[in-house]
Amino acid sequence: MDGKHMQIGEVAARTELSLRTIRHYEETGLVIPSARSQGGFRLYTEADVARLMVIRRMKPLGFTLQEMRDLLEATDRLDSDEQADAAEREALLERVRGFEQAAARKVGELRVQLERAEDFAATLRNRLAATSPDNASLIGPATHS
Repeated sequence: MDGKHMQIGEVAARTELSLRTIRHYEETGLVIPSARSQGGFRLYTEADVARLMVIRRMKPLGFTLQEMRDLLEATDRLDSDEQADAAEREALLERVRGFEQAAARKVGELRVQLERAEDFAATLRNRLAATSPDNASLIGPATHS
């Protein structure tokens, strides 16, 4: 980390999260700004942005705020300068593995949902094409049949 601080607007642009969402994550303790300016503005570092990106990636998979907090606590502890003993380190790694497995399972579920949605959209396109050839050219080709 180069020590550069960013204001919340830049962080919002980089993470594609709203200012309100970033503030909410601060209120819930998921991400705390690394510093404050003399004027009281929140200041964030690259590490804060990385933390927000983890949260942003977990959200569409349906992870709860508590699950996000649990994962971040585990990765924070693994990344900390304090040396965890072997048993604690293995327990932390096992927690992270559990999140990786849950994420993989949720991605699979989303793939099934997306396939069904694509099939539905294709069904509608095909119906419109069969009903009115003029409408088919407006809607575009079916991507899935």
